[in-house]
Amino acid sequence: MRIKPLSLVCLTLLASACSPPSPPASTQQDAKAPAIPATAANQDGAATAGDGFEFPAIPPIMVPSIVGSGPAQKQLEASMQALIDPVAGISVRPANCATDGALVNESGFTNVDGAGNLQRIGKEGVFEVASDGSGLAVTGEDVVRVNPDGSGSIVNGAGTFEVHADGSGTYVGEFGNIELDGKGGGTWVGDFGNIENHGDGSGLWIGEEGSIEVRADGSGRWIGGPEGIAENRGDGTGTVGAIAREVRMAPLPPLPPAGRFPPLDKFKPSGAPCGFVVTLNDKVLFDFDKAQVRADAAKVLDVLAAALEKVPSRAMEIRGHTDAKGSDAYNQDLSERRAQAVVAALRQRGVAHDASARGYGESQPVAPNEVDGKDNPGGRQLNRRVEIFVRT
Repeated sequence: MRIKPLSLVCLTLLASACSPPSPPASTQQDAKAPAIPATAANQDGAATAGDGFEFPAIPPIMVPSIVGSGPAQKQLEASMQALIDPVAGISVRPANCATDGALVNESGFTNVDGAGNLQRIGKEGVFEVASDGSGLAVTGEDVVRVNPDGSGSIVNGAGTFEVHADGSGTYVGEFGNIELDGKGGGTWVGDFGNIENHGDGSGLWIGEEGSIEVRADGSGRWIGGPEGIAENRGDGTGTVGAIAREVRMAPLPPLPPAGRFPPLDKFKPSGAPCGFVVTLNDKVLFDFDKAQVRADAAKVLDVLAAALEKVPSRAMEIRGHTDAKGSDAYNQDLSERRAQAVVAALRQRGVAHDASARGYGESQPVAPNEVDGKDNPGGRQLNRRVEIFVRT
């Protein structure tokens, strides 16, 4: 049993501050964005005023998930330490495989296997498991408690993770401090600043972009941007600059409610550890609606290739994914072309010679593309990704 390090899985707990206006139905996938230059803010789904003024996107909250990792993943993480950035969308997580060898697209415990009540004392630790799947596991570095209602706790060197049955909970550890109230509100405090979701459509991010506030009525304020200060009245108008001048601004859409902490998995086999997965958000490698790797992604690929070269593997699969914007056929084609582009880039750097490339289109989302029938830009951003699945 291995439960040690915490890896990151993205839950769409705080969507982007704004989303682009609805495009004509005939456009495709990412090409459905507004007809303006493809800036980084456009790719992230930031709203665009009529004259081109944009509010930046508020990042989604990232919740650590619990699953075991092995020595190969630890070695890779150490080699990639300069790259791993949950806000930028670069992460490493353990891979869990079903009995047919297929990668399981969700996290979970992969440890205790037994029918009825189980007690075991061995070199891996001490386990007490009831027939309902609840129980306690104490290993060299971990204390894991799971209650019948899905609540529980995990304590290890990476931090402390508390989950309550109503979906509320806290995480305190290397990725900062995350707290959810289970009713749509949540906060995430880390090196990148402070993100708040008030649960009523409003929210606040104080960080590298300055202070960005979104109010429930569609209005908002940005302090610290290129104009110093920007006010959005929520009625299609706004002002920018210390000496306010009038500009057109699209109203800011309300933030979807923060999500809930998922119940902890019971102590039962949900698969088997089979390697690890490196996830790269699409904006790390590609321009808007393109499948050619950007020139400025060379450093990321250099570090990644050097790290992969040090890790023994049985097989490697590059997996392209998209959000649900556009047709199934377009998304499938784009995901395949992006996966192939990453394979080619890694082979140029001396690795991945036997790797396969596969596109999954929009079929394997890791976050909802819509929340309560409304567009969820933060979730779509998390779904647009390339994964490198390494079997060990």
